[in-house]
Parts: sequence; structure tokens; C-alpha cells
Amino acid sequence: MKKLLNTLYITSPKKYLSLEGENVVISENNVDCGRVPLHNLENIVTMGFSGVSPALMGKCAEMNIMISFLSRSGRFLSSSIGPYNGNVVLRMNQYRTADNEERCTEIAKNMIIGKLFNSRWVIERATRDYVNSLNIEKLKNVSKQIKNSIDTVNTCIDTQQLRGVEGEAASRYFSVFDDLILQQKDDFKFEKRVKRPPTDYVNAMLSFAYTLLNFMTRSALYCVGLDPYVGFMHKLRPGRSSLSLDLIEELRPVFADRLVISLINKRIVNKHDFFVKENGAVYFNDDGKKKFLKAWQNKKEVVITHPYLNEKVQWGVVPYVQALLLARFLRGDIDGYPPFFWK
Repeated sequence: MKKLLNTLYITSPKKYLSLEGENVVISENNVDCGRVPLHNLENIVTMGFSGVSPALMGKCAEMNIMISFLSRSGRFLSSSIGPYNGNVVLRMNQYRTADNEERCTEIAKNMIIGKLFNSRWVIERATRDYVNSLNIEKLKNVSKQIKNSIDTVNTCIDTQQLRGVEGEAASRYFSVFDDLILQQKDDFKFEKRVKRPPTDYVNAMLSFAYTLLNFMTRSALYCVGLDPYVGFMHKLRPGRSSLSLDLIEELRPVFADRLVISLINKRIVNKHDFFVKENGAVYFNDDGKKKFLKAWQNKKEVVITHPYLNEKVQWGVVPYVQALLLARFLRGDIDGYPPFFWK
């Protein structure tokens, strides 16, 4: 099984990254601030604009360490990666599958069933843990509606119909998301999912979490030799990593959403960790990003038992495992893509 390595996050816009021997050197105004051994890293994510030296980029490509560039608000700009792993036969199978609507629907169904199952689990877990603090009847009703959506998924004949069912179920799920926030209610209110740009603290956290999850899945897909930009439910669009977006669907509720709720309810993040732009867009400030990234890294290191493999893995390895299972299906080694069901 793949070993979970670290991700180096650079949140300050003034930091410059360079290479010295086998180390990343972090500097600001030509003064060294720290260094990290490259052999401990699998990703570098920088949210600044001072840059990365060509020597470091070359070394990272050689060692298959992905470098991702984000804006200060967390918007993805570009990434740098070394040569593809895997073989061209696997990617040809992927491309042929992406051109076959029936096969696309078969894979996408399993991914969305995984997402809806995990969304229900988030709600059901809350009703169990906070029975005296929540409107249990309301949450149970939404959980039942999502269960009905899972049954409807099985009857979908194409990905367009599937996207409609998934959209309705997601709307029901987010209709009770605010109920799951039990602390700091005056500041962390959630009415609906707002993406571009996020206009409240909760949506800002969700968008940031989904961006990080997208990095993890994109890196995992590269590792197993799949093309992150050719998806099955999310169709081709220039510059969009469609397969990464497919793969994160089943992981959003149990990895990203639960972490967001936990950080709010435990008061680890508060209103002072954000800033509001003139157009009303809300984003993490540098302190907020540091808090969130620390919690994100801790979450990645938690050991769980993978429900399909029945093996102990770290949360951070789950996207790699799912990418590997998808590759095995595309090669014909297993009969179907097994989604990640978590309980």
C-alpha cells in the first residue's frame, strides 16, 4: 500500500521556494525561514506569488512531487508534475470508456451512490450523537429522502439524468447543513451552497476543503496512471480536472464536510479567521488557512479500515486507493468500481 507522505503548504505570499541539495528552502526577502527534506514530500501547495525556482521544479518533477499554485483566496491556478506513471493502455481504456455513455453511467452511478450513502451517514451520525440538540424528525426525513434518491440512481439511464438526481439530493443534504452547526451560530450561518465566490464563512470553508480534496485526488490519479482531466460524470471541459471532480464526490461528506462542521463546533475556527472582499466574497485569512491546514493534515493521518479492502489505511491514502480501484476496473481486473462507503 502507498505510504502517506507530507504536503508542504505555503500560505504567505512573500515566501520563495528554492532547492539546496535534497531540500526545499523557504525564504523571504532573501532570508531563509526553513527547509524541508524532499524525500518526505509528495505535494507542495503554494498560495503566494513570489515563486518557485526552476531547479526546484525540475527536481520535484524528477521525484514525482506535484507543485500546485493557488491564489491567496485558494483558487486553483496551475500545477507542475513529472512524467506519467502507469501505461498508455490504461489511459486508452479510460478514453474509450469516457466516449461510451453507457459505461460512463455505470461508473458514475457507483460514485454517486457512494456520495449519497455518505451524505446520509453524516446526517444519521449527527442524530445519534446530538439527540437532545437537533430536530431529529427533520433530519430523519431528509435522510429518508436521500435514501430514496439512492434507489432512483439505480434507474438512471444516462449521466444527464444522474446529475439531476444528484443535484436534488445535494440540495436536500445542504438544506439541513445549518442544523449540524451547533456552536457559534451567530457567525456561522448556512443558508445554501454558494461557490463562486463563497459569501459566508461556512461556504468559504467548504470551498477551501473541496479545493484541497481535489488536489489529493488529482495527485492520486496521476500516481496510478489515469488522466485527471477525462471524467465520466463531469464531462470534458478545457482546464477542468473532470475525473478528479468525479472521484471526490463520495469523499466530500465524510472527509471535507465533517471536518468543517467539527472545526466550527469545537471553536477551532472563528470569525476572525476570515476576510471579506469588496464584492462580498469571503475567504480565509493567513491565520485561518494555517488552522485549517493543520487540522487537514491531522485528519489525513488518522488510520481507518477501508470498507472494501478491509485493510487499515490512513485517511490521506483513501483517494489513492479509490483511484487504484478505478484503474483496476478499467483494466478489467474487477467487475465494477467499488465506491467508498463509510460508517
